[in-house]
Amino acid sequence: MRRLRGQERAITGNRQTSWAFADAFVAEDEALRWARDRAVEAGLRSVSSGTGAALRLLAAAVDAKAVAEIGTGTGVSGIHLLHGMRPDGVLTTVDADPECQQFARQAFRAAGFAGNRARFIPGRALEVLPRLADGGYDLVFCDGDRLECLDYLAESLRLLRPGGLVCFEGVFADGRTVDAAVQPAEVQRLRELLRAVRESRVLVPSLLPVGDGLLCAARRG
Repeated sequence: MRRLRGQERAITGNRQTSWAFADAFVAEDEALRWARDRAVEAGLRSVSSGTGAALRLLAAAVDAKAVAEIGTGTGVSGIHLLHGMRPDGVLTTVDADPECQQFARQAFRAAGFAGNRARFIPGRALEVLPRLADGGYDLVFCDGDRLECLDYLAESLRLLRPGGLVCFEGVFADGRTVDAAVQPAEVQRLRELLRAVRESRVLVPSLLPVGDGLLCAARRG
């Protein structure tokens, strides 16, 4: 027992270094760096390298041909998703800011993806998602308004095929989700999301400690 405690102390002491190593494990190319720079200029927060690598892996694991993304940003997460998808896969990405979507178009081209690999839909997610096909998607990635996350979950359950994945970015909210102090409405909503996913009978959940927290769940058959 004493030996195990010593190992636990070593793990704790090296945790930040290990996380940093894991986050940078998959190298990002020039197109991704360009997209990240545009996000910084626009005051947007992109997924971390580790989160992007996880999304890439998950898209490959489900052999994704159709992916829906809520929150295009400047294309960082989209590039990772496209790298993991099948060569004939199409990313449907929704964002209320068409200017950011133009940056994403440029980033996708720079990353070597043909124009028909992505479908850009400008508009509010909750106005666009109801128009997408029931059961037509292998993966839904949610990186939009945290106050709407429960609505995104409901739409995702409709959009996903059996065995498909839904992923939510930023569920740690910079540590505020697990902070006992009084938190704003968006953090309260994230807590409700975590509870709903964990207690759902139709989802198999996991919370990955990459970036600012990536909540993932597979839809049961």
